Amino acid sequence: MKNLLLFGLLFSLVGCNNTPSSTIGSSRPNIILIMVDDLGKEWISHYGAEEISTPNIDALATSGMTFNNVYSMPQCTPTRVTLLTGQYPFRHGWVNHWDVPRWGGGAHFDENMNPNIGMEMKKAGYTTCIAGKWQIDDFRIEPDALTKNGFDEYCMWTGYETGIEASINRYQDPYLFTKNGSKTYKGEFGPDVFKNFIIDFIDNNKDKPMFIYYPMVLTHTPFVNTPLETATDNLGKHKAMVNYTDKITGEIIQALENAGIRENTLVIWTTDNGTSGAITGKINGRMVKGGKAKTIESGINAPFIASWPSKIKPRQVSDALIDFTDFYPTFLDLAGVDFKKNNQAFTIDGQSFKGVLLEGDNASNRAWILGMGGGNHAALTQNGVENQYIFRDRVLRNKKYKLYINSEREAESFFDLQLDPEEKVNLLDSLNSEERKNNFQQLYEVLQSFPLKDNDPIYQANPAQSWDVDVSEESQNWKK
Repeated sequence: MKNLLLFGLLFSLVGCNNTPSSTIGSSRPNIILIMVDDLGKEWISHYGAEEISTPNIDALATSGMTFNNVYSMPQCTPTRVTLLTGQYPFRHGWVNHWDVPRWGGGAHFDENMNPNIGMEMKKAGYTTCIAGKWQIDDFRIEPDALTKNGFDEYCMWTGYETGIEASINRYQDPYLFTKNGSKTYKGEFGPDVFKNFIIDFIDNNKDKPMFIYYPMVLTHTPFVNTPLETATDNLGKHKAMVNYTDKITGEIIQALENAGIRENTLVIWTTDNGTSGAITGKINGRMVKGGKAKTIESGINAPFIASWPSKIKPRQVSDALIDFTDFYPTFLDLAGVDFKKNNQAFTIDGQSFKGVLLEGDNASNRAWILGMGGGNHAALTQNGVENQYIFRDRVLRNKKYKLYINSEREAESFFDLQLDPEEKVNLLDSLNSEERKNNFQQLYEVLQSFPLKDNDPIYQANPAQSWDVDVSEESQNWKK
């Protein structure tokens, strides 16, 4: 079994030109991004989790490169839009959690007004697939939203659609959206439906370059039992959900093996933010409460694994700085596309980490990474969805130090993460060494480069619907 799950990946890289799809051959890499929902490092045994065993995820990590310093955003929506656009939340505007199907109000991810990794990968000649959780369009209004965003095939949980009670279900009897519309999959377990959809896509497209985005619904609440385990409390159910996540990871990798394409496939495995705050886990001797929706390390320092046996030696560990803006340029770089030339209409904040994958940390160009956002600090106004804060609090860090910045653009706290991983000792009033002073100043100068005002979500509003939330705030007057 272990031999089946020690997998590998990829490919002969092509040059950085925008190659027409008609000339793309088998040398192009397949890319699969698996992003688990609400899971921190304290629940991955490879990272030192002590209350669970994740053998398939561990095998993936052992076969390639494990990253220590990768930042997501602290909550679902900011992370997802950051990944898709290569932009920070202060630029794309989805700073806060906004569940479009539930609240409506015309909000949606506008593929015409934002950069879009799905469409760019399709333009690069990839056949594309997405399965799992989208959350930033209402499929009742935009049944072609995923096609417009570049995905050839899709199987998605709709998100909770106001007025449709069945839509709350993403696990047992899930309510899902495909090209055939939305329906309840009676008697089925949602994560299995998504997994099988992806495996079918792999089998049917193994002779083509593939881009697969798998934003899992596991391990997000509600805490549920799985087809393999039954528990009576939330912690037990959470563990069962993590175990099922590990099982699905192994089955997807096995599908690549069976299709004969694992050597030409890059698999990246990560999570969108930390674990639910209702759950505490033990990692490397420390008890860690789930950090979801917070910019503490357990909320945004995401587990991150890249497996690519033909290019990455086994058991590699990277301290390179990476955040979720970097997916966009990296995937296009791997596809042979000059993303800067192709995206002159947009500012892309991310930097490609292709070099890190191929050459190691010496190829890293980043000096800092950013985490921001989280919570439901947004409302519907006469102008559409607007953020509560003019300038949302955020954190900046380098390999050693972390700077918290409040909504007044002021430095709030400063930590040495190597000496103080639990962030207990604020050094802001103790800059008593040149090293501390220099690192603080470097991060503070980055702060000065940010816009004075965060953007609100950028979109052309959809038509009003009966389930829209009411306008509750007068535009601008409520902002902090």
